[in-house]
Amino acid sequence: MLAAVSMLVSQSLHAQPADYPAPAPAQAPAEPGAIPLYGAKTPGSTGTEVWARYFGKDYSVRNVTRPTLTPVLPDPAKATGAAVIVAPGGAFMALSMSHEGWDVAKALADRGIAAFVLKYRLLPTPKDEQEAGRYVWKKMSEGMPDPAKMPVLGNPKATEDGLAALKMVRDNAAKWRVDPARVGMIGFSAGAMTSLQTVLAARVGERPAFFGYIYGPQARIEVPADAPPLFDAIALDDPLFPAMGFPIAQAWQAAKRPVEIHGYQQGSHGFGLGKPNTTTTLVMDEFTAWLAMQGFLTPK
Repeated sequence: MLAAVSMLVSQSLHAQPADYPAPAPAQAPAEPGAIPLYGAKTPGSTGTEVWARYFGKDYSVRNVTRPTLTPVLPDPAKATGAAVIVAPGGAFMALSMSHEGWDVAKALADRGIAAFVLKYRLLPTPKDEQEAGRYVWKKMSEGMPDPAKMPVLGNPKATEDGLAALKMVRDNAAKWRVDPARVGMIGFSAGAMTSLQTVLAARVGERPAFFGYIYGPQARIEVPADAPPLFDAIALDDPLFPAMGFPIAQAWQAAKRPVEIHGYQQGSHGFGLGKPNTTTTLVMDEFTAWLAMQGFLTPK
């Protein structure tokens, strides 16, 4: 997927499309405040990372082996005490750090919600960008054989990092002035899948308090009895996960767990904070309003 697949997707996954945006190799940007996810025991090295920019402004990274968490905190005067871990997408082989990470975190912080960008570990890809593009597209095609089922493409290390991020935010709740009972997640594409797998893998009583599942696969799953509230948003013209109803949200409803669905008429895949001239531009306001309706923005 590289990062730009979260912004532009072909109608076919059998080959990399001709209009796929060309990445420009980039130096690793400064990541002020990034915290090694496992402290002194954090594995890997930033030396493995391959950075690029799409559309001249959006950073993406591949070959992440050293996971980090970057706090983006709100003005204390308007802080709500709620916190959200932000998981960017990229087919588990890249991370759309600007489009689905830092930009989203800033939007949440502007709304009084503490945000934490999760740079989770990725599956390895070739260093060369063109070779990597072909490799990623092939793996995507193999990893999503049936749109009615969850993709077989996944990454257990991403889930481990999601669980570690939850623990870090809760362990440091006093320092970051957040309520450990109001720590949730929001993920985009593969990041949505990472958020979902974190929900399913967490022990009872330790799951995210809520989660946003933004243009993730819509296939039905078995829902835990204590599943957190789900905010499910996807464009109905999404070419990666074609519209087939909302089986995952319906499974949440059947399990009598809180769920809200937003099916946007247009937006394609990877709209992030919103594709111009579509109602997807409302997604962050709607997510925030939903959190408020659930009581997550009100101190207990």
